[in-house]
Amino acid sequence: MKVFCAVIAITAFCFALCASVHAQQAKKIARIGFLSGSSAAAVASRYATFRKGLSDLGYVEGKNVIIESRYADGRLDRLPALAAELVHLNVDVIVTAGPEPTRATKASTATIPIVMSFDDDPVGSGLVASLAHPGGNITGLASLAPEISGKQIELLKEVLPKLSRVAVLGTSTRPATAKDLKEMDSAAPTLGVQLQYLDVLAPQDIETAFENARKKRAEALVVLASPVFSVQRGRIAELAIKNRLPVTYYRRGFVEDGGLMSYGVSFTDLDRRAAYYVDKILKGAKPADLPVEQPTKFELVINLKTAKQIGLTIPPNVLARADRVIK
Repeated sequence: MKVFCAVIAITAFCFALCASVHAQQAKKIARIGFLSGSSAAAVASRYATFRKGLSDLGYVEGKNVIIESRYADGRLDRLPALAAELVHLNVDVIVTAGPEPTRATKASTATIPIVMSFDDDPVGSGLVASLAHPGGNITGLASLAPEISGKQIELLKEVLPKLSRVAVLGTSTRPATAKDLKEMDSAAPTLGVQLQYLDVLAPQDIETAFENARKKRAEALVVLASPVFSVQRGRIAELAIKNRLPVTYYRRGFVEDGGLMSYGVSFTDLDRRAAYYVDKILKGAKPADLPVEQPTKFELVINLKTAKQIGLTIPPNVLARADRVIK
């Protein structure tokens, strides 16, 4: 009888042990939310870089991690509902692919950790208390680079020495737009350039903006960061070529889709680092204790094919500084 009881006890113990191991394995499957204001196609390369970053850290989708992705397709009014959806799924952490998704997610949760893949001014916009000590449930990467907006005009001036009128496409509802314009206004007089700001709130405003730029005799264009533009990269490139307008953008994806030139933060680098933050949080770190990183890598990308289409010759000294030249 004692032997029988011992066998029963051992069996029960083994069963409990197996159940415990199974429960622990189940807990190892992390759920990550990914929220973008753009379309899946528009951020495909960035998303792939983020996933590669996770893979390099030992995460395998379907085995120890599941990613729930949501895209607003350029319709920023959809972001609050999409953020709420990810919160309802009770994911372990939410990665936001830009300032607008971060703000929408912040409004939806004060407890689920949020990793910004980038934000222009996280302290100034109230997302974190400071870069060194975020203090809440948000951390990640900042794209703080005050010189970028002025540098974009400077590059256009190098390519077009006689440049005097530049149209600037931006979205006024995006918090960082005002800061970008202020920086451009400071740089423009020194370069002998007059700026014309054109507000684009929705995709249907893009053609109107190009028409207004043409009416005002703009000789070049600067496209500021906005999910509206990110979704419409190909269309903007087509209109620029049609109007024979040199355009500089804030990231390389525009140039890869037919744009002329981009100068800005390396988003590839930021997206890779976002995976690092996710890993830290999944291993127990608190967002409040993880300092927000500032960009360390910038890149200049030039499309010579587009330059030829609009009858433009890129000076050798500018080409020599390019991180990538598309021929």
